[in-house]
Amino acid sequence: MSASTSSEARPRKRRPYAARVPLAVRREQLLDAALVVIVSDGYERVSIDAIAKRADVARSVVYGAFENLDALLTALLDRQQARAFERLLDTLPDAGDQRDPAVFASSTLRRMSEMLHDDPDTWRLILLTPGTMPAVVRDRIEADRERFRLRVAAWISAVLADRGESQLDPQILAHALVACAEHFGRIALTDPDRFELQHLLGQVQLMLRTVWPPD
Repeated sequence: MSASTSSEARPRKRRPYAARVPLAVRREQLLDAALVVIVSDGYERVSIDAIAKRADVARSVVYGAFENLDALLTALLDRQQARAFERLLDTLPDAGDQRDPAVFASSTLRRMSEMLHDDPDTWRLILLTPGTMPAVVRDRIEADRERFRLRVAAWISAVLADRGESQLDPQILAHALVACAEHFGRIALTDPDRFELQHLLGQVQLMLRTVWPPD
């Protein structure tokens, strides 16, 4: 058998064929694919090629939905952080909790634990921030982190005013509380069995009531 005949006998690898779907649906599919790539392979492996391969479409389909990789990643953050930030704000305490910072911290950590359990991939995107993270992603995450810190600082200011305290700095306390929550959030994502939740919540309450007793 000649080489040409042998070559013709082998089936050719067909390029991915993307069925025609509405642009909004296609964009969602590509964002889903990008999230899977980031979670499974890391930011250093995310690319137009990797996303196209995961979505089983040609590169041109990706470029037909997004101008470039930065635009796609920004859209992914828009979607994931809109969901995450809304739930994150829900972790802030009710007005009835304002007199006891320990109640605030423990209830917030409990609600954050529920968020991590319900949507771990989104929180991996936000909390597990390697040095290889693109600048457009890093800047967006830090902006939303600052928005949350300001909300926490506003809550602390209200508590301090209610208690007549003036020595504690709401901004510094907000940074400390948010950093603590993020630290344990990362542990929950990477080593979920390291701390039992009820024990962790009890320790947080004990520490805060030691340095900031309730009225």
